[in-house]
Amino acid sequence: MHRDEGYKRFFNTILLFATGYNFIILSGNFETLFIGWEIKGFCSFLLIAFYRNRYLPVKNAFKAISYYRISDVSLMLCMWMMHHLTHRNISFSGLGEAKTLALQSANTGMAVFIVCMMILPAAIKSAQFPFTAWLPRAMEGPTSSSAIFYGSLSVHIGVFLLLRTHPFWEDMLWAKIVIITIGALTAIVATFIARAQSTVKTQIAYSSAAQIGLMFIEVALGFHWLVLIHFAGNAFLRTYQLLVSPSVLNYLVHHQYFHYTPPEQKPVSKIKATFYMLGIREWNLDSMMFTYVWSPFKWLGKQLPFLHSKIISTFLILTAIVLLLLGYAYPGIVSTTGSIMPVILMAIALAVILFAFSYRQSALQAWVYLLTGNLFIMVAVLYNAPFINPIEIFFYASGVLIAFLIGYYCLQKIRSIDGDISLDKFHGYVYEQENTGLLFLFATIGMLGFPVTAAFIGIDVLFTYVHSNQVVLIIGMALCLILLELSAFRIFLRIFMGPHKKLYHPVAFRSS
Repeated sequence: MHRDEGYKRFFNTILLFATGYNFIILSGNFETLFIGWEIKGFCSFLLIAFYRNRYLPVKNAFKAISYYRISDVSLMLCMWMMHHLTHRNISFSGLGEAKTLALQSANTGMAVFIVCMMILPAAIKSAQFPFTAWLPRAMEGPTSSSAIFYGSLSVHIGVFLLLRTHPFWEDMLWAKIVIITIGALTAIVATFIARAQSTVKTQIAYSSAAQIGLMFIEVALGFHWLVLIHFAGNAFLRTYQLLVSPSVLNYLVHHQYFHYTPPEQKPVSKIKATFYMLGIREWNLDSMMFTYVWSPFKWLGKQLPFLHSKIISTFLILTAIVLLLLGYAYPGIVSTTGSIMPVILMAIALAVILFAFSYRQSALQAWVYLLTGNLFIMVAVLYNAPFINPIEIFFYASGVLIAFLIGYYCLQKIRSIDGDISLDKFHGYVYEQENTGLLFLFATIGMLGFPVTAAFIGIDVLFTYVHSNQVVLIIGMALCLILLELSAFRIFLRIFMGPHKKLYHPVAFRSS
């Protein structure tokens, strides 16, 4: 990679990843771990899309970040319920005490929810069934990043999360059964896929996922020292395999050229042929996730064409601002609106974000709708609490508004070039507007509450004002935060990444 384009960018991302990973490993509580969790996911996204002028790396980076966002929000929900259970920031060393508190206060429902929100992000980050498909797609980055991230460090972080949280769920038999089932299914399915795949990176990815499935079983059974040895051994082996794979392939190509012998024709049974085809198609895990998870949200967003009007978008923004001001000026209104008002406001936020998620025209319009969704999230939380200190809303609003203004400036600058910033294709403006693209990337992560603005603190504060029994409200808020990030990153990728639309720039084939 020494003279490749993006050489410095690669090492800057690696160093940022190391920072995030140290946050995770050395953290003493969920809040510190979550900072590193976000940084690590962001760096993974950047390195998968490292070859930013190609179609597949950009497309697969978006797929990976969609899985990551589900794990991020799951971890936030875990912290949210833990706060309601213990009424303080709990450290990992105090998880045993938190479990005892849940049993004594008969809050078993809270404990079950917390454990589920621990297992889900662990399964996603470690590419366990049915989320395994993101791992081979993450291999679109440079081989060295694949070795460091997805061969050794990043993909094992789910196992580490289960190890750190083991005192909380160690006496829950159902949790152990769930973890063992996930690990066993992954080990079996990933092994079948790895044996049928023809590319080295895909073979190594699924082989690593299978080994991590075995680690899940070991964690559930309590063999922690064995897990750590297995962890280190698998990490070193996959890193070595990925780093030497170019040399091995080069040798095999020469060997096949000079010593080619045609393969023998052997009869294949229907069962073997079935498993082979399932392995080649990766058991349709990727298409199933798209069909049953993301397509319904896109379909819902397309059922809201009336939101396309600028009059309606302006009306919604003004309504959100007026409701925000009324909520602070007349606190009595908040108490008289009842519990249904926050749900309605959160539903409006979700509808607006769903529309932006499926919108394929002006990026500026989609960006405005993301701000509208954020405003309605703030209003919904404000009307859900008897009193919120203005500084707490300001934490979230300041980060979001600053990020919105920076992003709006960047999109206006791109539109002034040729007037085309539609979301129905890739534009690849990073060729000609690299600094603008970097600025818009910071605006994107600022809009989402990434730990670069005060909005990161604001999200944590907003969650504390949703009560543990408000199931509909918290589901709506979680969906808003997931789809908000995907919509924002989609705008960034479509406008600044991918093959350039102008013919005087080199364009890589989709299969490159």
